[in-house]
Amino acid sequence: MKSSLYIFLFLSVFGACSSSTPDGGTPLPINPVIQVKLLTDVEALDQVQKDAIKYFWEYADSNSKLARERYLVGDSNFEANIITTGGSGFGLMTIIVGVERGFLPRDEAVSRLSTALNFLEKADRFHGAWPHWMNNIDGKVIPFGTKDNGGDLVETSFVCQALITVREYFKNGNTAEKELAATADELWKGVEWDWYTKGEDALYWHWSPNYGWETNFKLEGYNECLITYIMAASSPTHPISTEAYHKAWARSGAIVHPGYQYGIPVIFNYNGATGNVGPMFWSHYSYLGLDPNNLKDQYADYGVLTQNHAKIMIQHSIANPGKWKDYSDKCWGLTASYTRNADGTTGYTAHQPNNDTGVISPTAALSSFPFAPVEAMKFLHYLYDEHKAEYVGIAGPYDAFSPHYNWVAPRYLAIDQGTIAPMIENYRTGLLWKLFMNATEVKQGLVKLGFQSSKYDLNN
Repeated sequence: MKSSLYIFLFLSVFGACSSSTPDGGTPLPINPVIQVKLLTDVEALDQVQKDAIKYFWEYADSNSKLARERYLVGDSNFEANIITTGGSGFGLMTIIVGVERGFLPRDEAVSRLSTALNFLEKADRFHGAWPHWMNNIDGKVIPFGTKDNGGDLVETSFVCQALITVREYFKNGNTAEKELAATADELWKGVEWDWYTKGEDALYWHWSPNYGWETNFKLEGYNECLITYIMAASSPTHPISTEAYHKAWARSGAIVHPGYQYGIPVIFNYNGATGNVGPMFWSHYSYLGLDPNNLKDQYADYGVLTQNHAKIMIQHSIANPGKWKDYSDKCWGLTASYTRNADGTTGYTAHQPNNDTGVISPTAALSSFPFAPVEAMKFLHYLYDEHKAEYVGIAGPYDAFSPHYNWVAPRYLAIDQGTIAPMIENYRTGLLWKLFMNATEVKQGLVKLGFQSSKYDLNN
């Protein structure tokens, strides 16, 4: 979750830290002279996928095999007990990419995935939904905030998107793979999506055994939560009504916006950015499995929506109204990540055109390969050919950097690193899209909500 609520809670829990501390970021050396072999496009794509996979393989939690919330380079014990639910879902899909590419051994991946799913099976669940954070020993909830100590439906939907993908990838395999697929199927079907409506025509983000519905966060578009409604509509055990999607998510049609940025239609009213676009992850989280290409409903053509999001972000970097150093069509990408403020302090924010602090988040451009392949490739070469020594570390590109401030955050967040390999693979082969979109329940859920796609035979 990276909505405004996520950012508020993140900062209230962890606060802002001085840039002089290793936690917050590191000033870069001046003009380092490093000879780097220029990569071909294919070599660059392979390398960044391999690197991003490391976070969920080499730096995964040793007990649960799920994803640690984050990793601070140089401190292997940094908050090592916190398992992130949504980031772990992205990690499951990342591992599938590793197996398919031959970067990871299939048998070992199946074993690890089985351990991860068995851990999820025993972990705390609240009417089927997992919490945002859990500990790495027994899966007990770690509160994300005072009242956020129960089920997190959005994070859970990211896991369920992955569980369906895991099921589809391994369901026709050997005995161990079939057992893994069966566990994935059972887990996602255990989510009580209908409970999280409170009896209304809407979904709600949180429920706590101590505070009930006090957080009262209704899921209304447009942000990263489209997949939550699709999972809830697709559930064969606890489905929601069609009215919830149209009345709450689509705001009874008010989700549509007629405005333009840089001559490009924004199409939707992005929450908190009326008339402009939000952070780039809003075109990533729901679309790791959901293929937006040729996907339409009464509100939008989602292929155009996601492409326009990336195009506007690129044009913002080219126009560079903030006059930030290096911004261009090869150095672009605003999304939620660590940040460096003008006063030298560091923290976390949802970078977007109306909240641009001069900080670039690599996941924003790299995870946009399906939507802006030319500019994403330029950014990839900018990272690996021109600035690898500064901006790429032990598990791929660091979370954020600023040429303007000569600053980099030498750390990783699971939710940022976890979209890179899957979205690049969707650009290269469409692997995860094909697996998810061809699942019977997903097709039925999409049709139920009024989606059409001749690509996946959803014409209704």
